[in-house]
Amino acid sequence: MNSKAVAAVAPNGLSAAASEPVGPDTEQDIDLLLAFLNTTDAEASTDVLRDAEQWQQWCLEHTGQASVDTTAAREIRDLMRTSVGYGPLTAPRSTPPSTAQWPVHVRLEDGVPITSGTDALGVVLAAASRIAITGRWHRIKICPATNCLRAFYDRSRNRSRTWCSMRVCGNREKARSWRERHAPN
Repeated sequence: MNSKAVAAVAPNGLSAAASEPVGPDTEQDIDLLLAFLNTTDAEASTDVLRDAEQWQQWCLEHTGQASVDTTAAREIRDLMRTSVGYGPLTAPRSTPPSTAQWPVHVRLEDGVPITSGTDALGVVLAAASRIAITGRWHRIKICPATNCLRAFYDRSRNRSRTWCSMRVCGNREKARSWRERHAPN
């Protein structure tokens, strides 16, 4: 094994996928997952999953499929947002109570396992599982700005990005911090 091959293997023996370039399929999965996680907007105080009609519209626009279960979608979204760093971790649940089965299937195509969804929520879950399997889940983060809380994908080499946008949220926080430090007592 040459030195480049050794460098590409993580300590657990798996490929160091997070440091490899992201392909177009993975980009689509990331975009879909971020869109799903961002169906709630702290700044505008809106939540697509509060209205079944808005949820259906979102599903058709992002996946081309319908999904009727807004309750399961909201619970899954909230659990995923919690897992990537937003919200208090309460007693962990393996599945949301309103859904006994995941709408995701695995099939073989030319001997290669392919995950797919049976509805829009399943398509999102299949994308999320592919992100997790490739070792990129830890790069999905939630902006800590209380008036933002948007999900974003950390593309920095050392996974140190904090803000969804340094120009907006990061700048606001740094300006606020500077004002607090320089405020007269």
